[in-house]
Amino acid sequence: MAGRGSRVTDRTQARVLVVDDDERVRTVVSWQLEADGYLVDEAPDGAAALARIADARPDLVVLDLSMPGVGGLDVLRRVRDGDGSLPVIVLSGRSGETDRIVGLDLGADDYLVKPFSPGELAARVRSVMRRSGRSAPGARGGGLVVDPATRDVVADGRTVDLTAREFDLLAFLVQHPRQVFSRAQLLKQVWRSDPGWQGEATVTEHVHRLRHKIESDPAHPRRLRTVRGVGYQLEP
Repeated sequence: MAGRGSRVTDRTQARVLVVDDDERVRTVVSWQLEADGYLVDEAPDGAAALARIADARPDLVVLDLSMPGVGGLDVLRRVRDGDGSLPVIVLSGRSGETDRIVGLDLGADDYLVKPFSPGELAARVRSVMRRSGRSAPGARGGGLVVDPATRDVVADGRTVDLTAREFDLLAFLVQHPRQVFSRAQLLKQVWRSDPGWQGEATVTEHVHRLRHKIESDPAHPRRLRTVRGVGYQLEP
């Protein structure tokens, strides 16, 4: 990722440019999109965004409207005057109908009001990518590729056959790299259940089966790790 160094260098992946003058927003959005398998560049203002668009030729732009200097609407106008096919998702801290209408009338492909869930933004990026016919990759990390659209999983070049629940568990963990979840949390997030209705051993068994499918050495997992006394995390 520009400014912090991308962890992924395969240009066959789709590239997303995140434009926002708030560094915290850029960081959160960038990490979420990187976890989803995108190459991510950042720009802190409109002028830098236009330069990155010309230089890096991104596949999609996530664009904040309210920036000093060259604002988001100015960037959007210039993008539409140039490469009219470049998908743009607009972000705004203002929920009024006027901003939404202006943004969409200028050619924004989608519009999201702050504050928003990074997961929702990632879902909208995937949707716009699909509608525009551009690549919408699955999440990648350390030789592991998870495609939420096709539900395909590849580990170290091997296609992995997972049950529906195994895939749901793996996809959830890949979307939250390095975050530690207890078995109770995973029951709630993946199974939509809780320990009062379903035993936590269900999670343990699914983790065990996943390790035998995605780890080269299931007895010493390097991806799906146990954090003793807490739960599990996926190391990308």
